[in-house]
Amino acid sequence: MRFQNLLAYKKSFALAMKIFEITKAFPKEETYSLTDQIWLSSRSVPVTMTEAYRKRIYPKHFYSKLTDSDGENSETQVCLEFALSCMYISEPIYNQFISESLEIGKLNNYMILSPE
Repeated sequence: MRFQNLLAYKKSFALAMKIFEITKAFPKEETYSLTDQIWLSSRSVPVTMTEAYRKRIYPKHFYSKLTDSDGENSETQVCLEFALSCMYISEPIYNQFISESLEIGKLNNYMILSPE
C-alpha cells in the first residue's frame, strides 16, 4: 500500500493545504514568525507520518515518528489558537481546522496503538 492511501495522511495533507491557503492573508509582519511556524508544523504532520509508515518494520522508530507527528499536530493547534487570538482567522475557521486536527490526532493515535 502507498502511504498516500492512508486516511490520516490524506486528512493531514488536506489540512496543511487549507492552512497554507488561509495564511496567505496573514499580515506580512507574521511571515517569519507565525506564518512560517504554522506552515512547518502543519506540513510536518504528514511528512513524519510518512517516515513512520516507511519504518513500520522497526517498532521503536515507528512509534517515535508517529509521536513526532502527533506533536507537530498539537503545535499546529497552538498556532491556530494564536491566529484566532490575533484575529487572523475567524472562529468558524478555527473550529473547523481544530476539529480536523483532532480527527487527525485520533487517527495517528490509532496507528500507534494498532501498528499492523
